[in-house]
Amino acid sequence: MPDDYTAVMDQALQQARLALEHDDVPIGAVLLDAAGEVVAADRNRREELSDATAHAEMLVLSQASRDRGDWRLDGHTLVVTLEPCPMCAMAAVWARIERIVYAAADLKGGGVWSLYNIPQDERLNHRCEVTAGVCEIESRQLLEEFFATRR
Repeated sequence: MPDDYTAVMDQALQQARLALEHDDVPIGAVLLDAAGEVVAADRNRREELSDATAHAEMLVLSQASRDRGDWRLDGHTLVVTLEPCPMCAMAAVWARIERIVYAAADLKGGGVWSLYNIPQDERLNHRCEVTAGVCEIESRQLLEEFFATRR
């Protein structure tokens, strides 16, 4: 498992940029297995798929689970360009993800630390380690540019 997630976050940022092709919010995610190998990568596809649950995180968790034939993703690391929302944070907990790594905090909807601390809630039967702020500036700039054109 890498100590520095910058290279993996760069892959997530590449995915985020692809979301712009369908006017989706530019958020990308990469899922690493226990050996640190990429097992899934995707981007927000809510607009593209007309699906409110088509967040980048949900898509990589689903893909990896299908490929493994098991919903349990023990030892995996979820790398995402924006702090996961409560839905995605809870999905990571249910999937038994070991670590969540994110770039920019989501002060209005974050489910990992900013508004809620779902992955480390002691009332749940599984907890995820959290690393925040990897490539934060790049991610925040991409999001700000996207929303500036819509306001």
